[in-house]
Amino acid sequence: MTGYGRASGALSGGLLGVQVDSVNRKGLDLTVSLPGDWADLEQEVAAPVRQCVVRGKVHVRVEYDSSETGGEVSWNEAAVAATLDKLAGLAASQGIAFRPTPELLWQVANSQRQASGLPTAAVARAPILAALDEALHAFTVMRAKEGEALLVDFLSRVALVRRQVEAVAARAPLVAPAYRELLLKRLRESGLDLDAGDDRVLKEIALFADRCDVSEEITRMRSHLDQFAALLRSEGEIGRKAEFILQELSREAHTIGSKANDLTVSRHVIDLKNELERIREQIANVE
Repeated sequence: MTGYGRASGALSGGLLGVQVDSVNRKGLDLTVSLPGDWADLEQEVAAPVRQCVVRGKVHVRVEYDSSETGGEVSWNEAAVAATLDKLAGLAASQGIAFRPTPELLWQVANSQRQASGLPTAAVARAPILAALDEALHAFTVMRAKEGEALLVDFLSRVALVRRQVEAVAARAPLVAPAYRELLLKRLRESGLDLDAGDDRVLKEIALFADRCDVSEEITRMRSHLDQFAALLRSEGEIGRKAEFILQELSREAHTIGSKANDLTVSRHVIDLKNELERIREQIANVE
């Protein structure tokens, strides 16, 4: 799920900023960006994020700007030059012409940025975690709003799936009688001296009726849909369990389609599978 939250605050005469953002990802991919001198705080910053996020590509950026109070910003020119030399050597070894662009120079220089008066990690720890807590609150509020929109979409699609299941349930009892009529018609057209009461005809019709009986699959699909709808309205993490229920629904739908032997049922199953696939693609992003 997507989300964004940002918070800022004063720190040692400068401005501290913490930003949390995420895009859809089936698993959790968390990265934390901190000024070099604060790298030891990475695990402490990541911990509260992991407590409230299970899925998504999440990035946390912590920045400090002392220019608000006239602090000078400089770059480690020796380190910048050394980095460019290494890049030039790498390019030469690969037979690639190396022509640094202004954008590359900025990226390399900014990675070696030195802000005068950067507080120590010990001093910055509490303000960073406080700003992170505020940013995470805004982040989760935004994700909750997206979740509400997704809930409406899921419930409407579940209703569509229910209609297809009930359409199959209404059609299924008619499949065997239709086959019986078709079989008798073919027997008459072929000139075979067999009537509807012949044991061989009755056996064939009984075997067909048993093969195309989908009553158990329909019962299970109704139960799975009830569980899925209840899960959508429940609290806490639902993504993994929802994926399992959708997997079971798809399995039952596949079984119905393979047993149906009826064009009308097959059409309903195709529509049903399409809706389940749309739900499955979206639920992969939900916690």
